[in-house]
Amino acid sequence: MNIILLGPPGAGKGTQSAGLVERHGMKQLSTGDMLRAAVKAGTPVGLEAKAVMDRGELVSDEIVSNLIDENLGSMPADQGAIFDGYPRTAAQGEQLDALLAKHGRKLDHVIELGVDIDALVERITGRFSCANCGALYHDTANTPSKEGVCDNCGSTEFKRRPDDNEETVRTRNNEYREKTAPILPGYEARGIVKRVDGMADIDAVAKDIDAILAG
Repeated sequence: MNIILLGPPGAGKGTQSAGLVERHGMKQLSTGDMLRAAVKAGTPVGLEAKAVMDRGELVSDEIVSNLIDENLGSMPADQGAIFDGYPRTAAQGEQLDALLAKHGRKLDHVIELGVDIDALVERITGRFSCANCGALYHDTANTPSKEGVCDNCGSTEFKRRPDDNEETVRTRNNEYREKTAPILPGYEARGIVKRVDGMADIDAVAKDIDAILAG
C-alpha cells in the first residue's frame, strides 16, 4: 500500500504516519528526513544534496526524485510507503507516478487530514511543554494535575515554541492550500482522494485511516 498523507502543519500527519509505521510496518518517506539521512550516509544523492544546501540553494525536484528512487529501491517489495511533504506540485506528482511504476508500485490512496482552521489555531497556540523533560501539555485539553508543576518530573519550568502563534498557523495553512491545490484535481479524477476529520481524537483518525486502507 502506497499513500500520500496531506494536511497543513498541525493537522497530525507526523502522529498518524508514526502510527501507520507501527501498525502496518510501512515506511515514512519524508523529504526532510530522507535528505538528512542521505547526507549523513554520504550516498551519491546525499553528497549532491549537501553541495546544493551548502551553497544556500534549494534542493531541486531532480534531487528529491533521486532520493525517493533510492529509498524505494532499498525497500522490500511488500513494504508500503507513506509520502509526507511530497509531491507539492503537479509536476512532482507525475514524477512520483513514474518512480512508483519503475519499482513495480502504484499510488493507492491520497488521504487528506481536514482541519477547522479556528480549532487548529486553538490546538496549536495552546501547546506547551516541560522545559526539563519535554512532557507535552495544553492550556485547555491537557493541563498539569497541579498548576505550574510537571506531572512527569516535578519541574516548574515550561516553554512554548515561538512559532506556535496564530499568525504563523494561519500563514502556514494558507501556504498549504496554495501549494496543495494544484495536485489534488488529478488525484480526484482518479478517484483515490479520501478525507478524514483531522480534528478528531488521534485514535479515531487512525481508525478512519485504517478503514480506508482496508477498503
